[in-house]
Amino acid sequence: MLNFELYNPTNLVFGKGQIEKLSTLVPKGAKVLLAYGGGSIFKNGIYDQVINNLKGFEIVEFGGIEPNPRFETLLKAVDVIKAEKIDFILAVGGGSVIDGVKFISAAVNFEGNPIDILQKRILIKENAMPFGTVLTLPATGSEMNSGYVVTIEATQEKLSSGGSALFPQFSICDPTVISSLPKRQIENGVVDAYTHVMEQYLTYPTDAFLQDRIAEGILQTLIQVGPGVVKNPTDYTLASNFMWSCTMALNGLIQKGVPSDWATHMIGHELTALYEIDHARTLAIIGPSLYHVMFESKKEKLAQYGRRIFNLTGSDEEVAKEAINKTVEFFHTMGMDTKLSQYTEDYSKTADFIVNRFEERGWKGLGEKQLITLDKVRSIVELSY
Repeated sequence: MLNFELYNPTNLVFGKGQIEKLSTLVPKGAKVLLAYGGGSIFKNGIYDQVINNLKGFEIVEFGGIEPNPRFETLLKAVDVIKAEKIDFILAVGGGSVIDGVKFISAAVNFEGNPIDILQKRILIKENAMPFGTVLTLPATGSEMNSGYVVTIEATQEKLSSGGSALFPQFSICDPTVISSLPKRQIENGVVDAYTHVMEQYLTYPTDAFLQDRIAEGILQTLIQVGPGVVKNPTDYTLASNFMWSCTMALNGLIQKGVPSDWATHMIGHELTALYEIDHARTLAIIGPSLYHVMFESKKEKLAQYGRRIFNLTGSDEEVAKEAINKTVEFFHTMGMDTKLSQYTEDYSKTADFIVNRFEERGWKGLGEKQLITLDKVRSIVELSY
């Protein structure tokens, strides 16, 4: 097992009716920026719940944070905070809104050009604006971690950053909120969380037995509840296990003591930036192709995964290959198309574009052992067509 440090100060408030605790969680006397997305919180009643439980607080609203939040939009929120002398931000939404608020929190007191936070991946370790969240869409785990992803529309870049100052002070997670979500968003949430686990698990063995078992437990739970929660999101047992699995997939716990490989995400982000494909669906496109191209370096963990998750038998080679097939089958069960050509006809130069962009950024060796060279990136993307 590798050395590690574990730090997670987020107060996670989980279960039915927990939005009622909001007034006790927001700092007394704070002037609050209420940040949200396209307005679904007005239709599902969450907006009214939040407002009713923030009586006595001065609130300024900022709506319109996009799926794949735009840098340009978030800068407008920074201007509002400065003009209105806001003390605290409350993100009410899914991962995109929470990610956007993390960037806003980082940018408010940043000295310099805020675009550098993204393009230079500057980690924010102090002087961020405090914020909390009310989660409305389980998927990204952003409610209990310090990372975020933001799209710069002007350059068609989707970039990630973070820092220890960017954990939410609290996150309210009420599984009943998923009852009004569109089927597609729940499907996305399951596959997003599944791939988050895979990025931290499917590398190479480091004798981190407990982390492996926790990771496998999350994968098995998502397989167990995923199809059912799409069909019946009002089932509290399914909804609560789905929501908690999404949080556990990326709250930092299973990443400790093990290597990780975020290349599927890094390549997938480019597909979203180029074609506006849902984030989870880009992961379903790229992940299996990456496992095939990087088969030899991942074979041992692929075989473990195949035996423990899908009960496969045979040689390591046989089990590892079939494990990839089973993963694709699960993605299909969750409503995912797994080839780029199923989303766009204009895919022929995608590999060239992504390779050139990675070369410009100096990203020449990705993955747990930096073995995913630009040639490998090209192969992964072309195999995904």
